[in-house]
Parts: sequence; structure tokens; C-alpha cells
Amino acid sequence: MSAETPAASGQFTRRRLQFRAWRGQRPFWAGLFIIIGGLPIAYFPYANLQIGHLTLAMATTAGAGSLIIGVLLVVLGVSLWFQKHIRVFAGVAAILLALVSIPVSNLGGFLIGFLFALVGGAMAVSWVPGEPPEQEPRADAGVHGGAPESALPGSTVPGPAAGAAATGEPNDLSGTSPANGANGRHSAG
Repeated sequence: MSAETPAASGQFTRRRLQFRAWRGQRPFWAGLFIIIGGLPIAYFPYANLQIGHLTLAMATTAGAGSLIIGVLLVVLGVSLWFQKHIRVFAGVAAILLALVSIPVSNLGGFLIGFLFALVGGAMAVSWVPGEPPEQEPRADAGVHGGAPESALPGSTVPGPAAGAAATGEPNDLSGTSPANGANGRHSAG
């Protein structure tokens, strides 16, 4: 593709909508927060701050531990994007790693990484996949205005009393009738 050829019309919009659909089917924001939380936790122990002509080395003895925590948080965040079924494990692991980062790596990346990882882990644990939208019945589905076949004129529909009498069972749907021994209480198990 050369510089003179224009991009296909609507390609950007199509890609944006594809990304939006992909993002909506997984805990995207939880993964992003966890990744953002892992970066300062891994970076700050190895950073050298310049204050004028003074170099302040922030390297600690637990630098390797903070690097491991930061890398694990980034890996958990990326895995949330591509394997949404591990969301509870990844969320709990991110919360635990964020808590461990407080004593290990400069107060969890000066509380920035700690807070991002903690919020991202909580978002991952609480995320649930959405239900697909139900198909709405079409207005022209039936000749009789979409009525069920058993409700067509000329057909008989048994009422609640007729259905219970036909089977010989009581018509109590709550499960609390004395006939089934429930004694008016709902059982928990």
C-alpha cells in the first residue's frame, strides 16, 4: 500500500467496531488496570531519579521480588484479555500480588501500582459475561398477530384448574402445600 492509495472507506470504523465487540466480551478494563498497576511496581526499584545534579538510586534489596511481582501482574492482565475463563483466579492473584507489593517494592510502586492492581483485581473477580440479546419476535410472525398456536380461535386451552384436575396433582406451584409435606416452609437444600 503506497502513500497515494487511500485507505478503504469505513475500514477504520469497521476495525473500531470489531475491537469494541472484542472488548465487550472479556474483562478488558480489569486487565488494563492490572497491567498499569504492574508497570510502576516493576519499574520504580530500578529507576534512577535525577534531582538537579544529584542522582537518587531507588534500587532496593528486594528489586528482584518487585520485578517478579510486576511481571506477574502484567502477565495476569494480558491473560485476562485472551483467556476470560480464568478471571476469578487472575483477579484474586492480582489482589494478593498487589498486597505483597506493599512491603516488597517501595509501597507497591508508591501506592500507584498497588491501587491500580487492587482495583483491576476486584474488577476481574466481579466481571461476568453478558447474556446475548434475545431475538425479538417479528410483528408479522403469524397470521393471527403472533398468537401461539394453541390460542388460535376454535382451539381449547386448558386453564390452570383444568390442567391440575386432568393430572390429578395439586396445582400449588410454591411447594408449600401440606400434600407434599413441606409444612409451609421453603427448604434450602
